[in-house]
Amino acid sequence: GLHVDLSISGCSDSDGEMMYSLDGEEKWFADFINHRGVEPQPSFIDHHSYVEGAYGQAVADQQTCRSNLKNSRVGMKDIPLEN
Repeated sequence: GLHVDLSISGCSDSDGEMMYSLDGEEKWFADFINHRGVEPQPSFIDHHSYVEGAYGQAVADQQTCRSNLKNSRVGMKDIPLEN
């Protein structure tokens, strides 16, 4: 059958999120507080691991996200609230 694969990535000035799921089950997320990737799968299943470097890529993606956020704020600074 068909599967639903989802990834979520986002940031703010002080926080960030990176997560992968499959069929509604969280498969991997970046724990930016403890500086590691987490695979919250129970020990009794056939464990799936993400490639080495997934956490490092998530950190790099957060830097890009924050840079884009800053650029958006600068670009929209003088746009009036009403047309």
